[in-house]
Amino acid sequence: MVDPVDVDFFARDALVVARDLIGATLTLSGVGGIIVETEAYRPDDPASHAYRGETPRNAPMYGAPGTAYVYRSYGLHWCLNAVCLPGSAVLIRALQPQSGIAEMHGRRGVADERLLCSGPGKLCQALGIDGSHNRLPLTAPPFEFAPSRVDPSAIVSGRRIGLSKAVEFEWRFGLAGSIYLSRRF
Repeated sequence: MVDPVDVDFFARDALVVARDLIGATLTLSGVGGIIVETEAYRPDDPASHAYRGETPRNAPMYGAPGTAYVYRSYGLHWCLNAVCLPGSAVLIRALQPQSGIAEMHGRRGVADERLLCSGPGKLCQALGIDGSHNRLPLTAPPFEFAPSRVDPSAIVSGRRIGLSKAVEFEWRFGLAGSIYLSRRF
């Protein structure tokens, strides 16, 4: 069961949650780190999985705030999203590794720590996230979540990455100067 205080954190507009997730700590079974990059998706956003309404694939986006929406991107890479208000979610794009780094290296097969979680697919591979984590609460084991302590002035925004629709929206957020981003702002 998701703690009501944590539900309140996620039960807000995806743009607000995406910004507030920067600097938060997220781990899965003790492996994880500090969220340094996110992207927001709303139900009225043409780039969102929820844009055309609820389907079996995007049903988790209509579930409880604070749960994971995990899906495959292009059939290749798992992606982790935090569910917000109904039909909205925040894609967790990058983490600064802090715990379980040896496990991350083993799962990813790369030596450079900057490349362990510098993209949504890399992040999921490093943390061991797959479809079995879909719909699990991000605030209860095996996940652990702690809110951000980052100064809001250290957060930058820009256009989302890899989209063909709604490309003008500056709904990507990141920690200014982080070397762990998927792409610089």
